[in-house]
Amino acid sequence: MLIECVPNVSEGRRAPIIEAMAAAIRQAAGARLLDVSSDPSHHRSVFTLAGDGAAVERAILALFERAVADIDLRAHRGEHPRVGAVDVVPVIPLEGATMAECVRLARKVGAAVAARFSVPIYLYEEAAADPARRRLDAIRRGGLDGLAARMTRPGWAPDFGPSTPHPTAGVSVLGARGPLIAYNINLATNRLDVATRIAAVVRERGGGLPCVKALGLTLHERGIVQVSMNLTDYERTPLPRVFEAVRREAAQHGVSILESEIVGLVPAAALAGIAPADLLLRNFRNSQILETRLADTSDVGL
Repeated sequence: MLIECVPNVSEGRRAPIIEAMAAAIRQAAGARLLDVSSDPSHHRSVFTLAGDGAAVERAILALFERAVADIDLRAHRGEHPRVGAVDVVPVIPLEGATMAECVRLARKVGAAVAARFSVPIYLYEEAAADPARRRLDAIRRGGLDGLAARMTRPGWAPDFGPSTPHPTAGVSVLGARGPLIAYNINLATNRLDVATRIAAVVRERGGGLPCVKALGLTLHERGIVQVSMNLTDYERTPLPRVFEAVRREAAQHGVSILESEIVGLVPAAALAGIAPADLLLRNFRNSQILETRLADTSDVGL
């Protein structure tokens, strides 16, 4: 059995803290750290790891131990929405694993995290116990303050743990889902209104592309804006279709695409017949292809 896990952590600037979390994952018996991607503007790191169920459980708990000790959300300022130090932890079935097994794993780990670290846990996607809380954006609406205000209302008690956020680590969201591509398109402008408008047009919730979630963000360090997206089914909505939709909408505002990027790993099938230049992909490496990393027995370093 092989299960993938992609924890998103609210730390993208302090290299020693990021390395300490990576080291904790590497030291979990049976787990392989496949990729680490950090963004200072988002103030967020995405870790990709794989192993059997027991190994993934050990790695997640080791990551929480470091993150809860080292991250204080009260001092956190970043562009990406978040509710927790370890913000979201999806588990994904790969070889020989079923979605049902990933659901059981997410629920088991969620209960263990809440018991060990007193971090409230919400379950999402396939692991959700409540259909109203299936979508991540529904849980994260209003950020940590918004979620904290809802936690004592009917229907909003956490699935595990206390009914108030952890004082420094906030709340974490765990779940099971299929493959997802984190895909960002950077625009050659600093106009956040343009990025926000494009995101509203292309995302599924606004009547745009199926299986696309999107928001507009400012990358202050670079003086540009970004359309940040999650593609939840790249077969229904392929990468080139997303790129063209953003390019077309940006042109309506007199803006061009500067570059795009894939965060973390991507299934090989999502790039079949596509050259990186077709999407103006920035710093793309063959090692970002999931199957390539799984075939490589070496561990990733920062």
